[in-house]
Amino acid sequence: MSAPAAVILAAGKSTRMKSELPKVLHPILGRPMIDYVLDAARAAGCEKIVVIVGHKAEEVKAALSHHPDVEFALQADQKGTGHAVMMSADNLAEHDGPVLVLAGDTPLLKGSSLSRLLEVQQQQNAACVVGTAITEANEGLGRIVRDTNGSFLRIVEQKDATPEEAAILEINTGCFAFDGRQLFKALNQVRPNNNQAEYYLTDCAEILLKDGETVLAETAFTIQEALGVNTQEQLAEVADILQQETA
Repeated sequence: MSAPAAVILAAGKSTRMKSELPKVLHPILGRPMIDYVLDAARAAGCEKIVVIVGHKAEEVKAALSHHPDVEFALQADQKGTGHAVMMSADNLAEHDGPVLVLAGDTPLLKGSSLSRLLEVQQQQNAACVVGTAITEANEGLGRIVRDTNGSFLRIVEQKDATPEEAAILEINTGCFAFDGRQLFKALNQVRPNNNQAEYYLTDCAEILLKDGETVLAETAFTIQEALGVNTQEQLAEVADILQQETA
């Protein structure tokens, strides 16, 4: 079995940053934001990292070209997170092992949390492990729906949630550990049946569950780790946190 690989989503354009610089290249303590995500993936044992580029792709590739373990896949059209991961199929065609899927704008991720996700995936021989966190600040975040036994059922987005589901405090962090083969099998079944006409990575969990595969949700993260940077204010907050951790 191959060592873990990571797919890092870095193709999006963020208008809320109010900057011409690609979001994942915004500096935090002198390093591009995405560098911290690369560090966390490596700390979890990932030996191959595929960065999905799109908006200002050449600029992102140039900034990361000195990393020997990083490859790139182009998402020319922004058709959702599932579509983005599909773009890595050629890079991972020979990969026979687990795959972490991460967001490039989450610089507070810790390698120990990602290791926990991979550990559960391997121990339980799971097709997918959804990384979750518990927070009362769940506004706008996907909720983790479990059955009466506590087993994972699905991820429901806030706009689709019933009042009972909206009250759930366990949220999807956007970090996943997949069996690599099962990931691409599920992606081939994802359909853009939603208001945005996008291919959602989150649909893979429910698809695999319906196929009889083991799908788990593991509370491996703090809500702080899961926070994506979308504004200059959030960028400053993350810089403060990292500075305190360094000190």
